[in-house]
Amino acid sequence: MKYQFKTYFFIATLLVGSCKNHQQEQAANAGKKDSMLSCEKNLPQRFAVKKTDSITIAEGKISHEGMVWIAGGTFAMGASDDEGRPDEYPQHQVKLDGFWMDANEVTNADFKQFVKATGYITTAEKAPDWEEMKKQLPPGTPKPDESQLVAASLVFTQPDHPVPLTDVSQWWSWVKGANWKHPEGPNSNINGKDHYPVVHISWDDAVAYCKWAGKRLPTEAEWEYAARGGLANAKYPWGNEAIESGKPKANTWQGVFPVKNTDWDHFDRLAPVRSFAPNGYGLYDMAGNVWEWTADWYRPDYYQSMKNTVTANPTGPSSSYDPMEPTVPKKVVRGGSFMCNASYCKGYRVTSRMKTSTDTGLEHTGFRCVASK
Repeated sequence: MKYQFKTYFFIATLLVGSCKNHQQEQAANAGKKDSMLSCEKNLPQRFAVKKTDSITIAEGKISHEGMVWIAGGTFAMGASDDEGRPDEYPQHQVKLDGFWMDANEVTNADFKQFVKATGYITTAEKAPDWEEMKKQLPPGTPKPDESQLVAASLVFTQPDHPVPLTDVSQWWSWVKGANWKHPEGPNSNINGKDHYPVVHISWDDAVAYCKWAGKRLPTEAEWEYAARGGLANAKYPWGNEAIESGKPKANTWQGVFPVKNTDWDHFDRLAPVRSFAPNGYGLYDMAGNVWEWTADWYRPDYYQSMKNTVTANPTGPSSSYDPMEPTVPKKVVRGGSFMCNASYCKGYRVTSRMKTSTDTGLEHTGFRCVASK
């Protein structure tokens, strides 16, 4: 499906405008610890859909099967090297209680059980609601044609020629019928992929699943603490060895993004969970494969509020603010995906923070759950 880029503002916010703003931000910070292109920091957004508060999800009985206990402790959160983006500083001390975390990302098989038990319909399976959309758009934005207001999601479409890395519309397509059951569009399926991470999951979808399972999404602090695997100030869950040195360590992009993936790590797009060695806590895929939702709202200056203190069990800011899109509430996603490449988006760094709206689901976005007891 060809990208209907000029049809409506939503697709304009597939970061053409945002990336221009981010380029300006990068220029301003050119000598300040931000040497890579990182427009993926502003992940594409889906149209808003009407909230379905009337749907009741019965809370599940907690089971720790497939989870790992992470003992509590104090750690330095945020970047300690010169590769971080401005919102990864300053590094600050955080104290956490112990918690359980899923050893791997929630899989298609897991999500099937949830949908079978509840009849839940994901955001991507619902048509966008114009009245909800208008709340996040500039006044006077024209209503798109009804043919565009259909159940759809954003799918990675690999170009066959070099493209500017400042225009994500070159590799993201708004595809009718794309959802968790059809991750690459209506002609695709998840047959034989029970052990792959479920994708096209919005924050709302992830929260609904967690509630059903008797769990919750991790806070951003819990996620980073767990991703570090007990290593202090390491860049990656496995330590400091470069992503493409030694053996493959995560499902990321090798080659020229987004045109050519050499598949050195043996995977082109998604990989089954547990395809790579776990970190020191026994957690798989804390880098690469899919971005993972956290519970926290995003603010670029949040870490500034915690400098020179030891914060116990932080839950993030009370509200969201993204100066590039002030009207769009966003949550933090962590960990990077199969699309991350050192030349473009080094999202697999343990301190890398990204942001996206709660109603957005993409082909490279999933989640895992935690539980306090």
